Amino acid sequence: MKTPRLVFLFLSLLWLARAADPAALGFDPVRLQRLDQVIERDIAAGQLAGAVMIVKRDGQDAVLKAYGANDVENKVPMRTDAIFRIASMSKAVTTVAALMLYEEGRFLLNDPVGKFIPEFSKSVVAVPPPPGSPADLKYVTVPAKRAITIRDLMTHTAGLGYGWGLVADDYKKANLQGWYLMGHDETLASAMKRLATLPLSAQPGEAFEYGYGTDLLGHLVEVVSGMPLDRFVQERILGPLRMPDTGFFLPKEKAARLAVLYGLEGGKLVRKEDATRSDFIDGPRKLFSGGAGLYSTASDYGRFLQMLLNGGELDGVRLLSPRTVALMHENHTRDLFKWDTKAFGLGFWVNQDPGAQGELMGEGAYGWGSAYFPQYFVDPKERLIGLLMCQLNPDGGNKLNQRFKVTIYQALK
Repeated sequence: MKTPRLVFLFLSLLWLARAADPAALGFDPVRLQRLDQVIERDIAAGQLAGAVMIVKRDGQDAVLKAYGANDVENKVPMRTDAIFRIASMSKAVTTVAALMLYEEGRFLLNDPVGKFIPEFSKSVVAVPPPPGSPADLKYVTVPAKRAITIRDLMTHTAGLGYGWGLVADDYKKANLQGWYLMGHDETLASAMKRLATLPLSAQPGEAFEYGYGTDLLGHLVEVVSGMPLDRFVQERILGPLRMPDTGFFLPKEKAARLAVLYGLEGGKLVRKEDATRSDFIDGPRKLFSGGAGLYSTASDYGRFLQMLLNGGELDGVRLLSPRTVALMHENHTRDLFKWDTKAFGLGFWVNQDPGAQGELMGEGAYGWGSAYFPQYFVDPKERLIGLLMCQLNPDGGNKLNQRFKVTIYQALK
């Protein structure tokens, strides 16, 4: 049993050796060590099992390092090519897929979704029942003031939540509640057609309602391209970008590299899911969730982010034009996005006003995270990428996935 662990450690050190000199990339090496310290402190305190960290500047890795354990109980060290469930970090990939079709002239961003998916031609919105209604009446419906647009799906302004609030009971009955869809024994098309029968949680364009919009966007990709979402993503994005360890359902031969999922409960790490019991390996393998269904590695996803930072191109492969990528990190939601940076683009938050967020983050940076705890940011002005990959759900209030960003920015010269 000792040999595989030594091999894992050797591979981690080999990957680490690929990192460039941080000083040559504009970092104070001593101050950058604070990144190690903040991650290692959480691991030592039992607040995190392990992680992989990538910091890129000017296309080079200033940091590429594994920390802690992949599997605490069996003392298996984390490795830099560990595979992580990335949940909502899938949304940027699906948004890029849709924008590739947009650039081909297949649709306009302000086209109604119902033009391509007729089930969404007429929507209704759940609102509180009028005074004097029966106590068991949770809501009534009113017609949507306007159609859901494709841009609404990219910006979470379609009124499509994750099935909570007034509509919770009906969404639960329809088996459409919460972001986790990988265990469904049905296709994405089937799930989205059922979604169309349920009321929206807000009027299209009038609220930021985080939810199934990107899953519906993934189905739009299927309809417009004539390809299942997994095939489109593989042939048009993952293959060209050389991301071999990213996909929707994990091949069994890679199962040993799947990081164990832990949760913080009562202040202690609890083992929640591993390769012996995971829908990513043994599930129905039918529903390709564009909103939360991908797995990836730090190096793979780092290549995807580098493509965005480069304005849509990497290693001679162009997926999007620079103008389209620039459009992605404009604020498309006016003042509707109340979280973090107070501005949202096409697929992720954008930091147009650092003072609005009140944290150390570059102007013009953009990014998002995952229910499993990973986070990323891309900063065009600083030519900088930060990506923390780990597996923690529930997170018990841990803010490491935000604190790590501070330690990167404070180390810039």
